[in-house]
Amino acid sequence: MTSDDVKNLLIPAFADATIEVAGEGAKFDISMVSEAFAGKRAVARQQMVYAVLNEQIASGDIHAVTMTLKTPDELG
Repeated sequence: MTSDDVKNLLIPAFADATIEVAGEGAKFDISMVSEAFAGKRAVARQQMVYAVLNEQIASGDIHAVTMTLKTPDELG
């Protein structure tokens, strides 16, 4: 799995987001800025992303994910 593969999985679920994915193999760093995260705590934001990637995580295609998830207002 490539970083582009991961990004392409996330785009439909977070259409308004700015998404950056780095990494290769089964370990990825995901940085996203989206209004969808507004009013949500960090765990809820992560759960939103994991919901999209769950199939790939369960299959082992993705083993480790580090996430930075913010709203546009949090960019300061």
